[in-house]
Amino acid sequence: MTLQNRRILLVDDMPTIHDDFRKILCPQAPAKSALEATRAALFGDDPPKATTATAAFELDSAYQGQEGLAKVQASLREGRPYAMAFVDMRMPPGWDGVETIEHLWRADPRLQVVICTAYSDTSWDEIFQRLDARDRLLILKKPFDNVEVRQLAQALTTKWQMTQQAALQIDSLEAAVDERTHKLTQANEALQAEIAERKHLEAQLVQQEKLASIGQLAAGVAHEINNPIGYIFSNVGTLEGYLEDLFRMLDAYEQTPAALPLRPLREELQIGYLKDDVPSLMRETKEGVRRVRQIVQDLKDFSHVDSLQEWQVVQLHQGIDSTLNVVGSELRYKADVVKEYGAVPEIECLSSQINQVVMNLVVNAAHAMGERRGRIVIRTGSADGEAWFEVADDGSGIPKDVLPRIFDPFFTTKPIGKGTGLGLSLSYGIVQKHQGRITVDSEIGRGTTFRVTLPLRRSAAAPTVAEALAA
Repeated sequence: MTLQNRRILLVDDMPTIHDDFRKILCPQAPAKSALEATRAALFGDDPPKATTATAAFELDSAYQGQEGLAKVQASLREGRPYAMAFVDMRMPPGWDGVETIEHLWRADPRLQVVICTAYSDTSWDEIFQRLDARDRLLILKKPFDNVEVRQLAQALTTKWQMTQQAALQIDSLEAAVDERTHKLTQANEALQAEIAERKHLEAQLVQQEKLASIGQLAAGVAHEINNPIGYIFSNVGTLEGYLEDLFRMLDAYEQTPAALPLRPLREELQIGYLKDDVPSLMRETKEGVRRVRQIVQDLKDFSHVDSLQEWQVVQLHQGIDSTLNVVGSELRYKADVVKEYGAVPEIECLSSQINQVVMNLVVNAAHAMGERRGRIVIRTGSADGEAWFEVADDGSGIPKDVLPRIFDPFFTTKPIGKGTGLGLSLSYGIVQKHQGRITVDSEIGRGTTFRVTLPLRRSAAAPTVAEALAA
């Protein structure tokens, strides 16, 4: 693309100067002589063509600085800017040349300018004190030479054209660079997103393997503990019956005369106290054994060792209760747990993974309490074919600038060594795999509420993490 701009503005208060410039820059083509016309008619010669000098410049005139400014502004509005301007130094009673140039450059900084002056007292130093001339300003001393004027006009209009051409090329290059940078940025973002997704899936796979290990451990622990607990519970029940019989026998014996010599020994051994305390001890022992059996059963329910990767229809409340029992030691000294259960039908899910979500949210809520004892409320409900549960705490809350990142893998606000940053990320992935939603509402100093919403039935078979990684 070649830019052609031969437009020149002359700003001078002397009309004769305008005539001189027009003769120099816009010469008329010479008239044909009679001899040339006759030769062309007789011999068929082509008429002489205009020289390059005749294909000259487009010259506009202004007689004061204000008029010159108006013409420059009009040319810009029309999209036909001037390439250069010849400006007289002294134009009473209006602006002088320097003031005129200041206004012209404010309107069009690209304008090339030649100052025309006949006064020797005007120097470059004086001009540079007022103008940021750079390379757009030249001085032409009067009286000027015709060739010098033509050369200045030719050089400065060509310079304007080359400057504009270079600017267009730079803009084109910048646009190409921006486009390529944008494409590279998009490709990089897509790559980073894929890497993050793969890391997330790998973390889920690791977590599922951990759950499988926990399940296997729970199965072994349950098997090893249930057997001795079974016969301990049975023996305690039998022992309780034996003791009742012994105490009955002792009561009957104490009614006979033969028991009278043993009364001092009876009082020394506190037989009366033992008769009251032993049944209480037996009840507490049986309750302790029951609690051990329940802990083992809750651990099995939490891990669902027999069907770790199987979708099942389960009771949500049962899973929450078993999870709370498993993490009871984590909560006992940090918060009071309040259950506000609503009516929730059975849901289809990977129960061990939903239990993992409950555990992560409850443990995080306990950690949010800090040094003081707090309160954790677990609510449930259902509506429109979905079930939901909430874990709400009255802890420190989450800052607004942190909220958008809490589900990012490996992001944590805990000190080094106190957290992996995977709990909420894995919970988010589990809920997404169940085609559900997890939302959070938090206020500094007031606490945080996480809500997990799950469909009662999945609409299509969801892939396992291993299948997703393989894809």
